[in-house]
Amino acid sequence: MMLAVALRRGAAFILAAMLGASAAAAPLQLFPLADVRLGDSPFLEAQRTDLHYLLEMEPDRLLAPFLREAGLPPKQPSYGNWESTGLDGHLGGHYLSALALMYASTGDEEVLRRLNYFVAELKRCQERNGNGYIGGIPDGSAAWQAIARGELHADNFSVNGKWVPWYNLHKVYAGLRDAYTYAGNADARAMLIAMSDWALELTSHLSEEQMQTMLRSEHGGMNEVLADVAQMTGQKKYTDLAIRFSHQAILQPLEKGKDQLTGLHANTQIPKVIGFKRIGDMTGRREWQQAAQFFWQTVRHHRTVAIGGNSVKEHFHDGRDFSSMVDEVEGPETCNTYNMLKLTELLFLGDAKGSYSDYYERALYNHILSSQRPDSGGFVYFTPMRPNHYRVYSQVDKAMWCCVGSGIESHAKYGEFIYVHRGDQLYVNLFIPSTLNWRTQGVTITQANRFPDEDRSTITVQGSKAFTMKIRYPEWVARGALRITVNGKPVSADAGADRYVSLRRLWRDGDKVDILLPMKTHLEQMPDKSNYYAVLHGPIVLAAKTNPFAGEKLNFFADDSRMGHVAQGQVCPLESAPVLVSDTKAFMDRFKPVPGRPLTFTAPGLVQGKSVGSVTFIPFFRLHDSRYVVYWPYSTPANLAFMQTKAAKDEAARLALNAQTIDQVAPGEQQPESDHFFKGEGTEAGVDGPLHWRQASGWFSYEFKDLKSEARTLQLTYSTLGVGRRFDIFVNDRLLAEVTLGSGILKEIDVKDYAIPSSMASGGKLVVKFVAREGSMVGRLYGLRLLR
Repeated sequence: MMLAVALRRGAAFILAAMLGASAAAAPLQLFPLADVRLGDSPFLEAQRTDLHYLLEMEPDRLLAPFLREAGLPPKQPSYGNWESTGLDGHLGGHYLSALALMYASTGDEEVLRRLNYFVAELKRCQERNGNGYIGGIPDGSAAWQAIARGELHADNFSVNGKWVPWYNLHKVYAGLRDAYTYAGNADARAMLIAMSDWALELTSHLSEEQMQTMLRSEHGGMNEVLADVAQMTGQKKYTDLAIRFSHQAILQPLEKGKDQLTGLHANTQIPKVIGFKRIGDMTGRREWQQAAQFFWQTVRHHRTVAIGGNSVKEHFHDGRDFSSMVDEVEGPETCNTYNMLKLTELLFLGDAKGSYSDYYERALYNHILSSQRPDSGGFVYFTPMRPNHYRVYSQVDKAMWCCVGSGIESHAKYGEFIYVHRGDQLYVNLFIPSTLNWRTQGVTITQANRFPDEDRSTITVQGSKAFTMKIRYPEWVARGALRITVNGKPVSADAGADRYVSLRRLWRDGDKVDILLPMKTHLEQMPDKSNYYAVLHGPIVLAAKTNPFAGEKLNFFADDSRMGHVAQGQVCPLESAPVLVSDTKAFMDRFKPVPGRPLTFTAPGLVQGKSVGSVTFIPFFRLHDSRYVVYWPYSTPANLAFMQTKAAKDEAARLALNAQTIDQVAPGEQQPESDHFFKGEGTEAGVDGPLHWRQASGWFSYEFKDLKSEARTLQLTYSTLGVGRRFDIFVNDRLLAEVTLGSGILKEIDVKDYAIPSSMASGGKLVVKFVAREGSMVGRLYGLRLLR
């Protein structure tokens, strides 16, 4: 009898080992989004708000650019803002993706009806174009024909004079892919393939050098979506095209483990890297996979702040210096985090490490969730980390930014990464209330909780099946503090090398897994180890509302101007920022929970500063329509006055200049240039350390706003590398100055002021144009400001 039992146990052990080996060999996979439904939580509320926003958007207005360019009469006028100033059609692609994701997440029939209508209208455009092309780019046909002939002029954000045309088209490609993948629209699949064939034919006569020149301009995730088409069809020609659309200037340093990201436009690079990873996985190119992993590690550990976001004024700052993150009001861009989460998913599917899930959780709660205005909807572009600043939100009929496009997608797919599976292994990555229909195993998994308001979650299994449940051991839970019970009985909560706790058993219908996730309040220093700290409770970033200007009335809704996505209210001096004041940094015991208000704390006597009353710390994702502080300076009581005086002195000149500035542009930076309607011929842009520049053998121009006709000075910042160059400056087509950059300058940069006669002001607009003299060049120019 004992021998028989032993044999059965041995056989069971061998079988379990075989099953485990089989599972380990199988690829990790996301569940179909339609198989996950959210339960009551902040994420379900955000999804419902997003659904309402989507249904407020007018499909025919988003379709107008596509119909216009196909020679078909639009049914309604196009939206304004970015949708009518050069990036026409980009939001339509995002909208199609968002509809597909929302339908998969909810099964809403009106969403499906709109999706099918949108695809049908795009199909009419494609059939009218007759060559597979679908796009809303103004007069795009001529630009594409020139490219096909090899006539190619590319800059950081333009190709043949069109604003990031491949970036724009990528949204359409992705929208068609998603309409097929998530909503089963067969027409979308056929249209996507035809559009890919158009791109293949268009680029077939371009040399590799020409392709790489074209890829200098932002092009979204063209390499990724073409890899998807290759997998969808099994045709190598699309893999080859995806490889051709991979930007070698970014890939090659990453392959060598070199961080050359400083100064680069952040969201231009992240989609490229997603494509590198995707192609690396498909083709077995290990060096491409490693390049993507190195990029993620570099951005995550050296350029990311507490909320999980990155970049200042859309660009990667020096990883050793986060001062611009505090100085500037254009903090992390939401699109960046949207794409970093996509990259994180791919990396996790190749190497299931808890560190990827930890980052995903951090960014999801603190940046993505916080970027949507509750109830009314609306999305955030920049999230300032500068103390005492604020955010502005889109309005459904006005703002048509990239972060609106990625926003309507992000809040439609919260179920995507909660669970992942491999064979009979179930990874529980996120503690979000939800129900999973695990069809291949014939079981249903329900997760219920009030996390993060409560530090626990309960998972219920419906159905009987042997499988391994792998529960993430979060980085914010102390070692040995995690507790797990199955049907009320404690089980081992030791994590493996992947930082997941594995529970393998024959699960019975009704089995319950209770997970205790103790959270502590803790400080997290700015990554460059400067004197700024964020306060977190578990994975949740805590912040506080502030009111440094008594009686101030801010407008938290962005208008439809090209710079409307920037919160342009008064900048509060840093010396006025609230300060954490204590003789020692060991002051976390001073944080006291507020009874009856989850995740809400006070810290009596800890926060000091000018006009600082009582301070309440709340989750950043619940803080809206207010100035706020996320990063707090720290001081001892003895050093407080000195620190505030120094901050005032360091900032005085910069704030005074900002107060005098009517409008400004940063040459060579994509969004500021496009927002100022950059034009030019024979131009070139680049980066000197943290400084961007533009120069030209021909000419370039910008359009400035001067609504009150106050401009009296044009201030230009030059690089001394331009010494000896000769060029002319025109304002509204009238000569302002004949310039010869002088020699003998010892400073790295040189600032020059040019008086503007009041007679040159016209209609609240100033067009400033730089024209090179024969045999010379303009610039190199670091900055332009219009001063009162």
